Amino acid sequence: MGNGSNDILEFVARVFLAPGFNAVFSRHAFAVYPLVSMAVGAKLNIADANALDADMPFGHNLQQMREQVDKDTKVIFIANPNNPTGTWLDENSLESFIVDIPDNIIIVLDEAYVEYVSEPGYPDSIPWITKYPNLIVTRTFSKVYGLAGLRIGYSVSHPEVADLLNRVRQPFNTNSLAQAAALAALDDQGHLQKSIESNDAGLLQVANAFQDMSIEYIPSVGNFISFKTALSGEVVYENMLKAGVIIRPISNYGLVDYLRITIGSKDQNARFIDILKQMPGVVA
Repeated sequence: MGNGSNDILEFVARVFLAPGFNAVFSRHAFAVYPLVSMAVGAKLNIADANALDADMPFGHNLQQMREQVDKDTKVIFIANPNNPTGTWLDENSLESFIVDIPDNIIIVLDEAYVEYVSEPGYPDSIPWITKYPNLIVTRTFSKVYGLAGLRIGYSVSHPEVADLLNRVRQPFNTNSLAQAAALAALDDQGHLQKSIESNDAGLLQVANAFQDMSIEYIPSVGNFISFKTALSGEVVYENMLKAGVIIRPISNYGLVDYLRITIGSKDQNARFIDILKQMPGVVA
């Protein structure tokens, strides 16, 4: 268990990385991967992502990631789906990649947004633990379950790997209230389904608006969507902020002038869309 799945990522870095070793991950992947790696003095081997004109623009390019693996690689981070692009990897290509990785390299499959995905071919990765002892699957209650403020996540891995992670875990890293809430959330299938349906509708609502406005966006299977307008990302961000809507610039992810909007309620999405439509210079 972790104080959010972010906590688990730190455990992984502290156990398996150190100066002289490196971590492999994709460009535009979750910002915590380089942070936890650098915190322990490890080198970053960053793989180029898919091109804009690819079937999965800005998504993980597994061939490029494989080419970044060398004798000093100890950890590979894979976000599926990825934040902030919302891109994903199918079962066949992902398992083929895992099979090809040496057993002495830990593969972290970060599935923080797994519950939102309904795409055919998306993997059920937990059973893979029995086949691949170097695999760690991380998940969280912060997204679809709505417990972000309580900070609780978890990983599933081979018992020997879990034992190593437990050795660096703070003894009281999750609190009793968060644990009780997580157990209650697992039993509340009605809330889970409602959250998924609301997000599906919201993604479609926002994506349709982008299409109508001829705004470039990255198709997403998460609870967010990233987009780019004719204005700079910082200008759009500041104008939205003045109107009381918070979105997130993601130039720090290497996506210059892109912004990410988290999907809200139907009314919240509509307010964001209306403000965007009225913003001068948004559409080229």
